[in-house]
Amino acid sequence: MPSPRRPLASLLLAASVALPSLAFSLAGSPALADPSPAQLERSVHLREDWEYLTRDVSWPATWTADGSAFSYRKTVEGGFAFETVTLAGLGRAPAFDQARVAQGLSAALGETIAPLRLPFEEFSYADDARSAILFTIDYTPWRCSLVDYHCAQVSYPGRPRGFGVVRDLSVPADDTPRVSPDGRWRADVEDDNLVVRDAASGTVVQVRSRDGSAGDFYDPETIAWAPDSRHLMVYRVKPGYARHVLRVEAAPRESLQPVLRSQLYPKPGDAVDQEQPVLFRVADGQESVIDNALFPNPYQLSDPRWRTDGKSVEFDYARRGFQQVRIIAVDAQTGAAHAAVTENAKTFVYADRRFSHDVDGLGKAIVWASERDGWNQLYLIDGRDGHVIRQITKGPWVVREVVKVDDAARQVWFAASGMNPGEDPYFVHYYRIDFDGTHLVALTPEAANHEARFAPDMRHFVDTYSRPDLPTVSVLRDARDGKVVASIARGDISRLTAAGFHAPEVFKAKGRDGKTDIWGLVVRPTNYDPARKYPVIENIYAGPHDSFVPKTFWPFGYHSGGDKVIGMQMLADLGFIVVQIDGMGTANRSKAFHDVAWKNLQDSGFPDRIAWHKALAARDPSYDISRVGIYGASAGGQSTLSALEFHGDFYKAGFAMAGCYDNRMDKISWNEQWMGWPVDASYAAASGVDNAWRLQGKLFLLWGEQDSNVDPASSRQVVDALIRAGKTFDMLEVPGGEHTVGRSTGPIDYVAKRMFRFFVDALQDGGAAASPNHQTNFTTPPAGWGAR
Repeated sequence: MPSPRRPLASLLLAASVALPSLAFSLAGSPALADPSPAQLERSVHLREDWEYLTRDVSWPATWTADGSAFSYRKTVEGGFAFETVTLAGLGRAPAFDQARVAQGLSAALGETIAPLRLPFEEFSYADDARSAILFTIDYTPWRCSLVDYHCAQVSYPGRPRGFGVVRDLSVPADDTPRVSPDGRWRADVEDDNLVVRDAASGTVVQVRSRDGSAGDFYDPETIAWAPDSRHLMVYRVKPGYARHVLRVEAAPRESLQPVLRSQLYPKPGDAVDQEQPVLFRVADGQESVIDNALFPNPYQLSDPRWRTDGKSVEFDYARRGFQQVRIIAVDAQTGAAHAAVTENAKTFVYADRRFSHDVDGLGKAIVWASERDGWNQLYLIDGRDGHVIRQITKGPWVVREVVKVDDAARQVWFAASGMNPGEDPYFVHYYRIDFDGTHLVALTPEAANHEARFAPDMRHFVDTYSRPDLPTVSVLRDARDGKVVASIARGDISRLTAAGFHAPEVFKAKGRDGKTDIWGLVVRPTNYDPARKYPVIENIYAGPHDSFVPKTFWPFGYHSGGDKVIGMQMLADLGFIVVQIDGMGTANRSKAFHDVAWKNLQDSGFPDRIAWHKALAARDPSYDISRVGIYGASAGGQSTLSALEFHGDFYKAGFAMAGCYDNRMDKISWNEQWMGWPVDASYAAASGVDNAWRLQGKLFLLWGEQDSNVDPASSRQVVDALIRAGKTFDMLEVPGGEHTVGRSTGPIDYVAKRMFRFFVDALQDGGAAASPNHQTNFTTPPAGWGAR
């Protein structure tokens, strides 16, 4: 893994770094002058200067386990404060001693952490005594004691898996004995075989497998006991292909000589671990190897889950290629398996958004999320034969999350978007409905994007809502009807507005079909002059795994749904109009809207995006679509290159960062989900490498040498292909750089200057007109060009 001291602080700079908002006016200026050091220094700190002008802008709440209180973060003078509110009486108090937590984190991280700048947004108390807090920093779990304020990363035992599907056999499995619920037995693995012993005496009972081997071993981390302790299920595993990506770190901080880094990194088409469920009966050692006819060619099986009566056990199955998922139920006595639920798709089932709930824990009825009618909705399924008992929710809108299924009341609490006519279809609201589809209750009426956090007893919830033009409002509501019980916090941005902040403009236009609304945001210069003509730059992220145009207020980054706006503003202040759009192929709309991406990642919604640009230009004379640039990172980097390869007649310049330019080179999980299996011609059709000969316009490629998310060889292969095609381009590999969004607080950012200078030179003051394509424009591949 890369050295933790070498993050690429600027890699996704457009998403994370507030950059030059220059003091001089561009209006009427024949050329853009270089900013002075003072102007650049001001711009580096502009995000922080603006961010801390807000007051009482709040984050979603977290309830204590007993439901007696909730905590949340809000903006205060100088930064952020964490506050705990007691439900009875609504008394407020600091959630913990922030100064001492800052001291503990400073000691653990080896850097100074300010009390009002703690590097996390949410936390939870570790126990009812509130003796410690738990939180994450850059996806790593942490624990800080509130007794001695010692802070440390939390490590969990177990064997890592490369993107969830190939076990890292260099790391020992967690073979802590799994004790049966009644305490009589303990199960573990010895010499690759399952062994069950009497917990008191240690004597081996009848259960002992004999067919395990290094190439077909029993995995102790999958052992699952039945609640009545009469049976257990475990997986026997045939290891997949342990592909490792090797990266040379040329200039490590800890040594003079280069260092070789290695990472387990399965790619599309690689063999994954094959898991065979095996059922054991404790009384006589009977072993049942479960027939895999119902789960052939699995991409992944979930860990086993026992029903509450111990009569059956179930697991989730996703078929390789993601066109079928199932819940497989196994009878504990006979070992016979049946499909409790089956979901098929001609394109893909979005596996990471599956939802199922076993009503009463008995397998007779299952609440299941499905897109089978064209929208993600909830169904009640008969778990005995898989037929639909009834559809619970229905309509041209999307269930986004299931919060709670109340078996006793036969009700479902869920979040959805698109239900309210005339409203932004991405706004999330919360609802309750009965199993029979009646008594739908709307709990969050305001026209905004809501994030609700419910108390454990489901009697109250804290609702935090906002829009890009509405600072956050946080209220406590009665969960029965959504009525407001108390106001918790209301964001105040008066000082921010006085400093020059303007909320981005929401704009929608019809997409490629002339019917579907495509939604986007428009950010204009703070000194915007409608009489001027402004080049346009699009901030793109078109990954099919979500939608990306911000719907919440927080515009400064590092908060879901609200990053990038200030970064877009800083770019706009150089003399551009900057936009962000959710085209077809992204999530959270209809199944047909989403399906555009299947085996078609090069599409990136460009026909919708270009139609949107043209619609805005027709309404706004200052919007100059003869000079359009584009930038993006990761999947957005891939889309940026695709823009110049497939739509170079429209996009004139692109700044592509850390892109997965060939889906055969990237991680197995994300790419097989959207491009399918086996690896076929669609992968080559989407490849920015294989299509490098098509490049038009001006291109800048940027990547981190130690990118652990996207194999950096993907960027180098684009470089090779562009050279072979005779193309002219700019590139920068940042030594030691990672993939993740940086948080630059240091000196002037070199990469930032390169990016902004690139767009100024490419699009400002006739730059695009002087050299509109800057490339040899091939209509067919050049002689000797061949697919890899």
